[in-house]
Amino acid sequence: MLNEVTRPDALINEDLCALDNGTARLLTPEDDDWPIVRLTGLAGQGTPLALWVRGNGSLTDLTRAAVTITGSRISTEVGNHVAADFSYGLARRGATIVSGGRVGIDQAAHHGALTAEGATVVVLANGVDQPHPQQHTQLFQSVFDQGGLLVSEYSIGMRPTRTRFHARCRLLAALSSATVIVEAGRRSGALAVAHAARELGRRVYGVPGSVHSAASVGVNELLRARTAEVATSAEDIVVSKPGNAEA
Repeated sequence: MLNEVTRPDALINEDLCALDNGTARLLTPEDDDWPIVRLTGLAGQGTPLALWVRGNGSLTDLTRAAVTITGSRISTEVGNHVAADFSYGLARRGATIVSGGRVGIDQAAHHGALTAEGATVVVLANGVDQPHPQQHTQLFQSVFDQGGLLVSEYSIGMRPTRTRFHARCRLLAALSSATVIVEAGRRSGALAVAHAARELGRRVYGVPGSVHSAASVGVNELLRARTAEVATSAEDIVVSKPGNAEA
């Protein structure tokens, strides 16, 4: 996260205005709502100095029983259906669905949770005041309406970059007890989420796909290398809470 003391006065004013008008909240490790158990293991990957949060939900409560579902932006219809189905089933079991808010598998995962009238958390690579992609403005509003959150370690007004997309992978992994990769190509950023989750000691699942599908090359490799467990339904996913062995 950009050190706030280096931000120009105009940008600091944007931050203060966002706090004053209720657009966002700034959480620090000293706050009661800081998900300390989930983020404790991030020291080696970079613990955020603070998190910007938009929405009325409690980040600690929402991540107590949470599963990250993510995958390719260039997803297939089958992959989108699977992601939505997994999210729906997990949300019905009381799990919060965490994902990145992008098109493809992320979008399907958020929709599945919302359809189940469950909560979902969107981890952004930009300021929480700027929904990205723009066409997901209504999706993010639905997230707020059902008690979910937008979360980012990047300040108000900051735009997404390749580096920030990569950095947020560790937060996607850390905020949940398990990560599910539905579709991922050979170079998909979703694979970085899986690797981060494994380094944190969290469960990693992969949904096997056709050997002829470019969208499944990466996830099939995770399964072949035994760095992910096979998941074919939401019932396969172990959802644990902080304090349990898998948390």
